[in-house]
Amino acid sequence: MLQISYIRENREDVIKRLQVRNFGQLELVDEVIRLDEGIRSIKTRSESIAAEGNAAAKQIGELMRQGKREEAEEIKTRSGEYKEQLKVLNEELGSLEEQFFQKIVQLPNLPYKDVPMGKTAEDNEIVLEHGEKPVLPENALPHWELAAKYDIIDFELGVKVSGAGFPVYKGKGAKLQRALINFFLDQAIENGYREVQVPILINGDSGFGTGQLPDKEGQMYYVTDDDLYLIPTAEVPVTNMYRGEILKEEDFPIKNTAYTPCFRREAGSYGAHVRGLNRLHQFDKVELVQIVHPEKSYDVLEEMSKYVQSLLQKLQLPYRVLRLCGGDMGFASAMTYDMEVWSGAQQRWLEVSSVSNFETFQSNRLKARFKGQDGKMHLAHTLNGSALALPRIVACILEENQTDQGIKVPSVLVPYTGFEWID
Repeated sequence: MLQISYIRENREDVIKRLQVRNFGQLELVDEVIRLDEGIRSIKTRSESIAAEGNAAAKQIGELMRQGKREEAEEIKTRSGEYKEQLKVLNEELGSLEEQFFQKIVQLPNLPYKDVPMGKTAEDNEIVLEHGEKPVLPENALPHWELAAKYDIIDFELGVKVSGAGFPVYKGKGAKLQRALINFFLDQAIENGYREVQVPILINGDSGFGTGQLPDKEGQMYYVTDDDLYLIPTAEVPVTNMYRGEILKEEDFPIKNTAYTPCFRREAGSYGAHVRGLNRLHQFDKVELVQIVHPEKSYDVLEEMSKYVQSLLQKLQLPYRVLRLCGGDMGFASAMTYDMEVWSGAQQRWLEVSSVSNFETFQSNRLKARFKGQDGKMHLAHTLNGSALALPRIVACILEENQTDQGIKVPSVLVPYTGFEWID
């Protein structure tokens, strides 16, 4: 959530940066400012009336001690008027604060200065490409056909048990999943992240804290009777571990990693581009979350991007890095890098990771603060990144490593799988 003090003092800059996002409700900026002015005005009037009421109470006591009962009764009457005025003002204040909240939560984060203008994914900026796209044989199969050929992923069985988008991994397919999870976790731990195991159900406060609510209710699975949501990513519970906390500056950077299953409704997703593992309702992911000093967050973003790239290099997968344009970024992000892996059989790039800096957008919702050397309270910066999401990684591993003998397992995974070939 944006800070009202910044909006109030930097109206033109806020509007300019929201235009980079192609945000279509710029009138909200002035509405938020107007409501904030109303709130501050009522608070000032309330404080003034309360002060008069306190002064009157003291005066009543003094007059009663002096035996001036009639004068005291007159002031008592005025005191009742003060209370009535405060009651009316408090009702007005509650109404304005609710209107203010409903408006300000609709404002997305402001894009960082390096974020390019643009409306869709077509306008994203290619930062770099790494590795040569492999030349596959003419009879190369897409991953869903390889999965059936070697009986390692059963999409139809998943439909039977749950529905489309819930595959069943079998035999070496299940072991490959477990190998990737353990490999990603071990790599993160070696790079200074603490492993945590977190709930996969969250309450509404947690969803609000990281920006999923009230923006993305339709994308999350909701457990009605318990008023809980299945997590779309481990980012949500891991970041919310610090909701309402006063952090210590000397503890920065705070680095956590977690493996969880993730659940996304992905309503309206149809067609060949979502076939197989390309887009699922349930999938596994290892997530990285950092909470850092505001002065360090963009250095950390670059560091996290390079770390995710190192995983792709170890898996020997060709990839590219994109800087997302304003129109393609997530609601809460100030700047995002996407990593995409080349799918040789599908002849297209598949997103496998997003690494984002949220600056103070999440921490303002979370009230995750620290006491600076100046003695004042400051909001921390939060970042997160997928390292990595498994489905499209598995898809590309299967497609890129297919041979006449079978599918060769990347060498870094062999100690985890216990086998070199899927055949």
